[in-house]
Amino acid sequence: MKNITLALDEKIIKAGREYARKHNLTLNSLIRRLLEQTVTRNSGKWVDECYLLMDKAKVPASSEKWKREELYRV
Repeated sequence: MKNITLALDEKIIKAGREYARKHNLTLNSLIRRLLEQTVTRNSGKWVDECYLLMDKAKVPASSEKWKREELYRV
């Protein structure tokens, strides 16, 4: 397996580590899994479908503002 170097904002790295920890993953395995799911022929299809659905929604980006804490509520 080859290594790569990524340049990411500190806030993204911190949030990624917290997310990974909550899901019993390392940041490395989280990024590997997300990249694999995105670029794999069949698995990446859902990403394209999500973007198509978002484009069709025609909701203005400024319609509603959310706080970060609100995004994590389930």
